[in-house]
Amino acid sequence: MTFVLSDKNIFNYLVEHRLCTQLESDLYQVEPIRAKNFNLLLTLPESRKLLIKQERHNKEGKTLGEFLSEWRIQEFLQKFPELSYLRAWMPEALHFEAEYSIIVFSYLDEYRDLADFYDKENVFPTEIGEAIATILATIHRATFNRQEYQEFFSAKPTNNLSPAHVPNWVRSIERIGPEIFGIVPADGLKFFKLYQRYSSLGQAMRELADVFQPCCLTHNDLKLNNILLHNNWEQEWEQESPNIIRLIDWERSCWGDPAFDLGTLIASYLQIWLSSLVISKSLTIEESLRLAMTPLEQLQPSIAALTSAYFDNFPEILEHRPNFLMQVVQFAGLALIQQIQAMIQYEKSFGNKGICMLQVAKSLLCRPEQSLATVFGTASKLLVPWLSQGMRY
Repeated sequence: MTFVLSDKNIFNYLVEHRLCTQLESDLYQVEPIRAKNFNLLLTLPESRKLLIKQERHNKEGKTLGEFLSEWRIQEFLQKFPELSYLRAWMPEALHFEAEYSIIVFSYLDEYRDLADFYDKENVFPTEIGEAIATILATIHRATFNRQEYQEFFSAKPTNNLSPAHVPNWVRSIERIGPEIFGIVPADGLKFFKLYQRYSSLGQAMRELADVFQPCCLTHNDLKLNNILLHNNWEQEWEQESPNIIRLIDWERSCWGDPAFDLGTLIASYLQIWLSSLVISKSLTIEESLRLAMTPLEQLQPSIAALTSAYFDNFPEILEHRPNFLMQVVQFAGLALIQQIQAMIQYEKSFGNKGICMLQVAKSLLCRPEQSLATVFGTASKLLVPWLSQGMRY
């Protein structure tokens, strides 16, 4: 029988698993948090807070099992204590029950998600991008080409059709059959018509899938709302604290390609620009891109700073992969296409903003070298040392 959490049974569940005590039974508050999973926030005495998440069940009473990957990160760090310093940048998971797909975290009350910060403050300090990239590069470098780490993740394979498994994902998007007409709304069919029309786009995606190289631990879902920023980040930055940033929601994590992670992160910044486009029948795509409410020029310094910081902390990647930066730009384009797919799946739409996003994605995938100026702008000069170093190899 399926066990489903609710605000009525949550406290008893936590007591049963020794995460609370009966002494706190009259002293707690519980509130739901809107998300794709069923999430509850429990506030206990002395400002202690727990975030309890349960995957939603389908009609057969089954879940996707995504929390297995989330908990696997905790098992990984426990098995390899030499990597315990990475915990400072990850969520604090306390409990996992695979049978009911329930996971419990310490709630990080002193943080806010980065998407909210950028949306509310409308500023894009380069220090934040640098901090994120430093963490990402450190994780990639610490696990790079380590066979014992790879064997750990290979022993428990993940969903092979997830966006992080690029070769399989690309093949799946090309296997479009008649059944799509009963699944995708009319607006969504526009995307597939355009995708099939752009033969160069499909070719670029297939070629990118062919050079996909899993070689380290990757997060695989670096959207801005999966990145937490400390509320007092400026003070923490001045004190050189390692706690400015936390990367959460490791549900798609696996042994993957670091270029996918960095490309996805860059695409998250590009989406701030693309989501602010001014759309009108009287404007061309080029005019809409230029008139965005959040101009690309406002984001480019952060994108360049985070990319430069990544190479500062993981320069060896260019020795192994001289074309790494070009592949990162292409993966940014791929991430935009995956975002379009998500819009079609969840929002049931593919309008003019989606078409603009597709045009940008096509440029990044098909012309990565020429797209450097688009992505990084005048700040691309920060990357000259890394471009020339890559060419030496």
